Amino acid sequence: MIGGGIVLTVIAVLLVAGGTRFLQTKGWSAPIPRPDGGYLSGGETDTEHAEKQSGLLRWLTTVDHKDIGILYLVFGTVAALWGGTEAMMIRTELLTPTADVWTAATYNGLFTTHGITMLFFFVTPVFFGIANYFLPLLLNADDMAFPRINAIAFWMLPPSLLLARAGLPADALGKLLSTVGVKIPFLEALHPPETGWTLYAPLSIQSGNPQVDLLLLGLHLSGIATTLGAINFIITIVSERGENIGWMDVDIFSWTMLSTSGIILFAFPLLGSAVIMMLLDRNLGTTFYLVEGGGPILWQHLFWFFGHPEVYIIFLPATGLVSFILPKFSSRKLFGFKFIVYSTLAIGVLSFGVWAHHMFTTGIDPRIRMSFMFVSLAIAVPSAVKVFNWISTMYDGRIRLTAPMIFAVGSIGTFIIGGVTGVFLAAIPIDLVVHDTYFVVGHFHFILMAIIPMMMFAASYYWYPIITGRMYDQLLARLQAVLTIIGVPITFGSMLIMGALGLPRRYANYPDQFALLQQIASVGAFIIGIGVLLWLWNMVQSYRVGPRVRDADVWNLKRDDAFTREWQWFEEKLADRYGTDGGDPDDD
Repeated sequence: MIGGGIVLTVIAVLLVAGGTRFLQTKGWSAPIPRPDGGYLSGGETDTEHAEKQSGLLRWLTTVDHKDIGILYLVFGTVAALWGGTEAMMIRTELLTPTADVWTAATYNGLFTTHGITMLFFFVTPVFFGIANYFLPLLLNADDMAFPRINAIAFWMLPPSLLLARAGLPADALGKLLSTVGVKIPFLEALHPPETGWTLYAPLSIQSGNPQVDLLLLGLHLSGIATTLGAINFIITIVSERGENIGWMDVDIFSWTMLSTSGIILFAFPLLGSAVIMMLLDRNLGTTFYLVEGGGPILWQHLFWFFGHPEVYIIFLPATGLVSFILPKFSSRKLFGFKFIVYSTLAIGVLSFGVWAHHMFTTGIDPRIRMSFMFVSLAIAVPSAVKVFNWISTMYDGRIRLTAPMIFAVGSIGTFIIGGVTGVFLAAIPIDLVVHDTYFVVGHFHFILMAIIPMMMFAASYYWYPIITGRMYDQLLARLQAVLTIIGVPITFGSMLIMGALGLPRRYANYPDQFALLQQIASVGAFIIGIGVLLWLWNMVQSYRVGPRVRDADVWNLKRDDAFTREWQWFEEKLADRYGTDGGDPDDD
C-alpha cells in the first residue's frame, strides 16, 4: 500500500518530465498561461493579456506564478504568527515551575498545535512561495509548468490548516454560542489535540477528541498539496528552462528546490498512507498500530521515515538561499558551486537512511541501531561541506553588512551549533541519556528557528524591492537581524544546558532548580518575538510609504557581475514603467 503509492507517484513524475522534454525536442512548446487562467492563442503575446482581474477576484482566480508566490508567502506568514503566538504562550507558562498561567491540558494542546503549524503550514509554504515567485524568473521560464495545478496546490492549504487547527476556533465558537443559549454538541466536543505533534500511538488512537480525526485529514490534504507543488517544481526545472539555460547554468537555489522536491515525492505519499491507517484504526476498528496488529512502533517507523526527510525538506531551501545570497554581499562567486550541488543531492539520498535515530530508546535491534548511527553521522559530512564553502566564499571578500548578509552570516553560526549537537544525538550512548530532554528541543530549534527563518528574513529583505517596487527601512532591518541572532542562542542554548542536566521536555511543571534557565530561555524567546514584530512593521509600513525603487541595481550587483536574471527582469519592468531613464526620482 505504502510502497506502491510512492512508486506510482515517482513513475508518473518521470513520465511527465520525460514526455514534456521529448515533445520540446520535437519543436512543441507549452501554451503561455494568461493571468486570468486561460492560455494565449496563436500569434498572441503576453503583453496583450497583461491586465489582470482587479480586487479579490484577481487573487481567487490567478494562475500567475508571482501572484501564487505572494499567496503562499501571506499564508505562511499568517501560520507563522499563529504558531509563534503559541510559542510565546508556552514560554510564558514556563516562566514559573508550576502550571499557574495555563492548565497542563492547555499547555499540551499548545505544543501540539505549535509544532504542527510551524512544520506543515509555515516553513514549506513560505519556501514554496519564494520558489514560485523567483524560479521561473531565474530559469527564464514563462511560468510554472502547470499553472492551474500550481493554483490548486495552494488553495488546498487554507482548508487543510482549518481542518488541522479547527479545535481552537470551534471551541471558542461553541462557548460563544452557548452564552446565547445555542448549543452545538459537535463544536463543544472539539478542542485542541493534546497528543504531541508526533501523534504517537496508542495515545492518538485512544483519544476521544474528534479534532484528532480532523487533524489527520488536514495533514493528508496538506501532503497532497505539497506533493503537487513538488511535481510542478521538478517539471519546471527539468522542462521549462529557457533555451539559453543548460544544466550548468541552473542557479544554486533552483538546484536546491529540485532536490527538495525529489525528497517530497518519496516522503509525503508515505505520510498520507500512514495517517489513513491511523484514521482507520480510530474509526473502523483496524489494528495497524495496535499490539494485536502492527504495533505502536510501526507508527514511529512510518512517521519518522517521513519525518526526518521532512527536516531536510524545510532545511535545504534555507541552505540554497545562503548559497545564493551570501556571495552577493561578499563580492565573490560561490566557492565550490559543484560541491555544494553534490552535497545537496547527497543529503537528499541519505535523508531516507537516518529515521531510526529517533527511536534508539525503543528497544530495536542493536545492530540496526548501529547502522542508523553510522548513516546519521555520515549525513553531517555534506552539511559540513556547505559550511566550509560558505566560509571560503566570504574569505578575503568585500563584505557588506546589509540585513540579508547579517542574517546569512548569523545563520551559519547558529547552524554550526545545531549541526554539532545533532552529531551528539546521532551517537547512541549520548542519545540514550538525553533522549526526550530539552537537549533535543534545543538542537532542532537551532535549525528550525535559526537558519530557516533567518534565511526567510534574508530573502524577504533581499527581494523586497522586486516584489513591492519599494525599499524598506534598512536600519530597522539590521536591528531586527541583530535581535534575532542574539535571541536564538539565549533561548535554545539555555535548552541545551537544561537537557544536558536531565530536564525532560513536554511538561508544564518542572523542578525549581531549573527556573532561572527557563526564565532566561523565555527572555530570549521574547527578544525573537520583538524582532518578528519589527520585521512585520517594516514590511507593511514600507509597502505603504517606502521609497519607490527607480534603479533595479539596489544592491550594486552589477559591479561584481552578480546581477542575476530576476534583477534583469526587474530592470526591464522598471524601464517599461518609468522609461529608460528611470523616471523622475522625485516622483513618488
